[in-house]
This record gives sequence, C-alpha cells and structure tokens, in this order.
Amino acid sequence: MYRKLLNLALFTFISISSFAQADPPDSNFHLYLLIGQSNMAGRGPLDELGATSNSKIVMLDSLNQWVIAKDPVHFDKPKVVGVGPGLSFANAMLEKNSRIKIGLVPCAWGGSPIKVWQPGESYLSAHPYDDAIRRTKIAMQKGVLKGILWHQGESDNNPDKATKYLPQLVALVKRLRSDLDQPELPFIAGEIGYFSRKNHINAFIDQLPDVIPHTMVVSAKGLQHKGDSTHFDSPSARTLGVRYAKAMKQLQSGAVISQ
Repeated sequence: MYRKLLNLALFTFISISSFAQADPPDSNFHLYLLIGQSNMAGRGPLDELGATSNSKIVMLDSLNQWVIAKDPVHFDKPKVVGVGPGLSFANAMLEKNSRIKIGLVPCAWGGSPIKVWQPGESYLSAHPYDDAIRRTKIAMQKGVLKGILWHQGESDNNPDKATKYLPQLVALVKRLRSDLDQPELPFIAGEIGYFSRKNHINAFIDQLPDVIPHTMVVSAKGLQHKGDSTHFDSPSARTLGVRYAKAMKQLQSGAVISQ
C-alpha cells in the first residue's frame, strides 16, 4: 500500500512538473494565416529568388512541422503550386524589426469558392476552413497569431455570385475571429487581378472595411498575369505580398481605423 501511494505521489509530481515546464508561446514569434484560393497559394513560376531562405521566416508544412520558408509556401496542388505573396509579405514584415520571427501558416486551396470556407465543408481532398483552424491552433502553441491574409474571388467572379459575396466575407471574418478567440484580429483581403475578364468581384471586396472593423483591402492594380489571365506572375505575386505587409503594419499600429 505504501509503495502504491509513493508511486502515485511520484507520478503526480512528475506530471505537474512537466506541465509547469511547458514553454509558453513566444511573443516574438508572429504568426500569419494565409487563406483563400490559388493566387494566395501561389501559381507564379518558381525561380532562384523564391529558393532564397531566411532563418527568421518559417512555415508550417503539410506534416505540421516548422521548416525554413521558401517558395512554394503552399502545397495544395503540388504539380502547379509556385510563387505566391507569402514569402515577400514575411520579408517585408521583418523590415525594421530585428526582434521578431515570422511563422507562416499556409492553408489556401486553389479553386475553392467562398462557400466552402465554413465549418464542415469539403473541397477536393481538404476541409479548407476546418483545416485552417486546426493548423492555426497548432501554430499558436509556439507563437502569437498576428493576422490573416485572404485572397479569393476568382471562383465567385460572376454577376450572380458577386452580389452575395460581401455578406459571406463578413461572416467569414467574424467566424475566424470567434473560433480563434481574437475579436479584433487584423484581416486583410486582396483584390483579384484587374486583368480578369469582366471583373465583378472587386467592387464587393472593396467594401469590406466599411462594414467590419480591423480590416483592409489591398489593391491589385498594375499587377500582371503569367499568361493565363487568372494567376499573378512571380513579380506581381511578390508585389502583392509587400502591399499586404504595408496594410498589416498600418492595422497593427492603429494608423488605420476601419469605418
């Protein structure tokens, strides 16, 4: 009996000690969730610039392991994935702030319409919304979530779907903030390329900051496609990433107050 009590006490002490020694999230490890469809995932041609790595920028890979980030950041469709805005965004966020480290959480799915970005919905081999929440919570064990980048709309770019887009986007922002327990989490949406035939969706994306606070929209004006009238070429994808970073810094500093 005495031996059993001793063993129980020892087990309890070890369990409590192990829990107490668990490292809290690093406040200087800034996490960003990347969601949407193919232009967030990246379809720009891979090049040497995308292979350049920075030890202060990591990404959560398909096995939920942190690895040094390089293009392609996403893995939604391995045969076509390429350069997206994620890496240039991270590099721009590091400028003038040597104390932090950036962790990218790639969860975009090429071709996914906005209607599948809600709990329980599936798309191809994934559950885009559920997977994004699950992977972000894994990432948050190590760092602090600082914002969300969204680029999606090509699959909803027709007159019928476009008019319903803004309420769906607002609902998505509210749902993400609720499920990640951050009611004021910065959320930045990107316009789709102006080269898209009969662009119906940008007019509705642009209204997001007018109806929900702590959001911004980054412009796609001047960006070029890679020859398919849908996907940004590599320089344009990187320019978009820099625009996301500028907007994110403005939101985080409080320099922009959404209407």
